[in-house]
Amino acid sequence: MRRDASGFEDQIRKDDNVKRFRLLFAACGLLATTAAAVLVAGGASASAANGLPTLTMALNGKTVTVGGSMVSGAVNVQTTVTGEPGGGPALVRLNPGEPASIFTQVNNIINSHHGQIDYLDPYGSLVFDGVAPKGTSTAQTVLTPGTYIALDTGGNGNTPPHTSFTVTPSAAPASLPKAQATIASIEFGFTGPTTLHDGELVEFVNDGFLVHMDEWEKVKNVADARLLVKGLLDNASQRKLGKLLTAEGGFAGPMSTGGIVESVITEPPGIYVQDCFMATQDGRIHTQLGMERIIRIVK
Repeated sequence: MRRDASGFEDQIRKDDNVKRFRLLFAACGLLATTAAAVLVAGGASASAANGLPTLTMALNGKTVTVGGSMVSGAVNVQTTVTGEPGGGPALVRLNPGEPASIFTQVNNIINSHHGQIDYLDPYGSLVFDGVAPKGTSTAQTVLTPGTYIALDTGGNGNTPPHTSFTVTPSAAPASLPKAQATIASIEFGFTGPTTLHDGELVEFVNDGFLVHMDEWEKVKNVADARLLVKGLLDNASQRKLGKLLTAEGGFAGPMSTGGIVESVITEPPGIYVQDCFMATQDGRIHTQLGMERIIRIVK
């Protein structure tokens, strides 16, 4: 499971291991999920439903345009995707004093360290990372004042389409709607319920010190889930593991410490394996360190 030096974009959304899993599904003729069932749940009506300010992102695979309410506190991140099958809306908050122009340098540093997003730490934090289907979709997160880089990690090339914007302090910062469940990523595992309900609002947060992602693979039954967990832990061949899967997707893309994505569960009921495919500096995938578990989604 070697990770190629593929830059900021590939490490965030086109992680080599996840990408090869997804290519494997197609080769095996398995049913893979679309982005619509992954991170960003709900449509434009969600803005009115929860009363939060709305930050808009328009992605077309080549450019990123940000509009709406650029204020601190909880916000809807409403993403509109055109010109590409799906987008990857992501937000990097730069550390105080860092100029927006630092992004190119940071991208090159991450690329030179084999795609390790943890090398972003001296410059900023990846606070939100979603997957948006073509059209309009919405998820929620929390923003603090500062300079941000908005990315489309679904775009092409080693440097993702991006733009900068400023989040100003709000006189009355909004709070996220109360989640019905919270799942946290830590070193090296997940905390929170192992049973989720279709339609419930869930908060996914990185409570670890390292960058983590929150991926899932759907399997036919618990027996296959146990085989997949053992295979991920033992670094088994992806072709062998791919035969166990019926679909794949994710709850949250790679996020730095404190990153939050709050969204509604839309995945179909069934048995899933939840895992993280980030890599340590010595090249081990987090699944090899035990960052996987079996969960259920029920009605």
